[in-house]
Amino acid sequence: MSSYDDFEAFEQAVPLSQRAMAQAAPSYLDGLNPAQREAVEALEGPVLMLAGAGTGKTRALTARIAHLLATGTARPNEILAVTFTNKAAREMKARVSGLMGHTVEGMPWLGTFHAICVKLLRRHAELVDLKSNFTILDTDDQLRLFKQLIQAAGIDEKRWPPRMLAGIVDNWKNRAWTPDKVPASEANAFDRRAVELYGHYQARLRTLNAVDFGDLLLHMLTIFQTHEDILRQYRRWFRYILVDEYQDTNVAQYMWLRLLAGGHRNICCVGDDDQSIYGWRGAEVGNILRFETDFPGARVIRLEQNYRSTPHILAAASGVIAANKGRLGKTLWTDADEGEKVRLIGHWDGEEEARWVGEELEALGQGTRGMEPTGLDACAILVRASHQMRAFEDRFLTIGLPYRVIGGPRFYERMEIRDAMAYFRLATSPDDDLAFERIVNTPKRGLGDKAQQKTQVAARTNGVSLLEGARLLLASKGLTGKGAAALSELIAGVDRWAHAARDPGQSHIELAEQILDESGYTAMWQNDKTPEAPGRLENLKELVKALEEFENLQGFLEHVALIMDNEAEDDVAKVTLMTLHAAKGLEFPVVFLPGWEDGLFPSQRSMDESGLKGLEEERRLAYVGITRAERLCTISFAANRRVYGQWQSALPSRFIDELPEEHVEVLTPPGLYGGGYGAAGMAASASPEIMARQRSDLHERAARADVYNSPGWKRMQARAAERPMSQPRETRAMVIDAEAVSAFSEGERVFHQKFGYGEVAEIEGDKLAVDFDKAGVKKVLAKFLLPEAQAGDVPF
Repeated sequence: MSSYDDFEAFEQAVPLSQRAMAQAAPSYLDGLNPAQREAVEALEGPVLMLAGAGTGKTRALTARIAHLLATGTARPNEILAVTFTNKAAREMKARVSGLMGHTVEGMPWLGTFHAICVKLLRRHAELVDLKSNFTILDTDDQLRLFKQLIQAAGIDEKRWPPRMLAGIVDNWKNRAWTPDKVPASEANAFDRRAVELYGHYQARLRTLNAVDFGDLLLHMLTIFQTHEDILRQYRRWFRYILVDEYQDTNVAQYMWLRLLAGGHRNICCVGDDDQSIYGWRGAEVGNILRFETDFPGARVIRLEQNYRSTPHILAAASGVIAANKGRLGKTLWTDADEGEKVRLIGHWDGEEEARWVGEELEALGQGTRGMEPTGLDACAILVRASHQMRAFEDRFLTIGLPYRVIGGPRFYERMEIRDAMAYFRLATSPDDDLAFERIVNTPKRGLGDKAQQKTQVAARTNGVSLLEGARLLLASKGLTGKGAAALSELIAGVDRWAHAARDPGQSHIELAEQILDESGYTAMWQNDKTPEAPGRLENLKELVKALEEFENLQGFLEHVALIMDNEAEDDVAKVTLMTLHAAKGLEFPVVFLPGWEDGLFPSQRSMDESGLKGLEEERRLAYVGITRAERLCTISFAANRRVYGQWQSALPSRFIDELPEEHVEVLTPPGLYGGGYGAAGMAASASPEIMARQRSDLHERAARADVYNSPGWKRMQARAAERPMSQPRETRAMVIDAEAVSAFSEGERVFHQKFGYGEVAEIEGDKLAVDFDKAGVKKVLAKFLLPEAQAGDVPF
């Protein structure tokens, strides 16, 4: 009998009902690679799905939920699936339904941490002295409540603003600290009153039957820790726990998950320690690094096959992230074609960088770079700090290249820029009522709605501008007290600025800085303790920098008005401009990564505040940036940047030297740095003699090299002809030769071209600590110093 006959006999022997119940291989497993399938089918016990960038972790996570449901291992209401955004939760539910072939109903515990905790807390609100119909305060309500508490405590609100206290309390809640658990090391916060005010704030919330977002997790932690019966109940209910983006969890979220998984231990966490970039908002990369310690016997399944990028791009990203010590480690690979190498190019200055990127985008669109034509929609520019966007926006608006800003408004639409521009408009046109209305009480001058209404009435009655109306109101004593004094000071300021704006000998750049300082606007953001304040200050500096391209304030204001009217239609393809933080989770065929200079990227502020931990997070951010690219990745840096109004030489980012050379194509024109493309190459060419020779070489090439025929190059060429190139600034990346014998001795007077005269205080090999007369103590390399007696030979 043939095998076919055997099979036919078997078919006839099996009852039809059993054959109808037999299932084919589940379709949701189709297309999974071996590691993904292992992660999907490992249902029992703790599992860490260590998923690299572009390795299909969402596919594996949703397939795992489908597998739990399809095999009958768990009912929909027995699965707790936690995400970080509502969008991710909706996408996960839609994908599970797609894999199952029908809409999945009855999954009430699929959502964000906050959404799930709201449901839980409404069931047990009385256990934390709340009612089940409690309200959730938004940010404005929180600030109003903090303001009331600060005033009641007799604290100077200008020195200790409500936003600062709100940030402190939110940080403590992220760490799962109730008022009685705040450690003594934190007791000095907010003029040593933060713990006390935190307690008053929580008491006030209970009186109002309200919570803030931090309370949703904090209260549920308290309930689980003090009511074991309730914790046991939810451990029984939530038989399987899945967590997306585990590397972004804070301490409170981590503790909440550990409590719920403490019984059955059926928890699957999906994340990538190399993409933990939100430490500044409470995320703890240590949560994912400790997973095997927290859950002994856990399986760690690495998803390493990348479906997004080319081998060159993956190798470049892997080379950078390998320098981090605090990581679990994995090696991304792909079956894709080799593709283009990662391109690296240095520019003379930031404007030159923006010009070059604009030309590259146009060339890519025309298919003149040896690639298929690439539409603008496929291209993205990812910056470390939002103030970097200004140069690109100005360039794109000038050449008519459409763009969109993701994660925030365009540069000239930002609140702080509009405020500053309103001040500038008043200086050039005191009758600009719209500008006056915008800034009359910004910063706060005690001029509320009633005072502003009086000003408007005075202006309408006399047929004059609001500024003149305010002048008449003060003259008639229609406004008195602090508000009158502040308004009088503002009017005097506008008069002074308007007079200066008409003076042909007045520098409009200095005038802009004067306006922002004298109005109190810069001080307002300097005193603001919110996370956004430093970025707003950087944007204001970038705005002042933009003025140097124009002869006066009026010309600049006209330029901005014209370019802002040049907004492209929504259906036109646009290049995407966004920060690296906002780009996480996205991908683009073509990516430009500008501004890779030490101090800018990695951020000096991040390194100063968090040391090695901050540097490693910056490196993870670099990894995220590179892995956003699918086909073409370009990294760029500038030799010169304007910092605090002064041109300074910039060292290429230390991350550049961590790129594997065999996967990088250097496009920098010869002579820009004189050898090497990283920080080491820059340092090697830093002596005055070599830098002078570079300058001469660059002048010779300028006539025949198209890359230098630009406004940016010509502007810097003119400056270089007048004075020597400035020395590159010292950074924490300097390499110390501990065996070197210094040519200087302690107590010797020396000269530095940037910091001036000083005295050698300490010697460590070829690195010296110098107490400069005006700049204080700085650590510099000996080769940047001259004996005081030779300083007279240095040309200025």
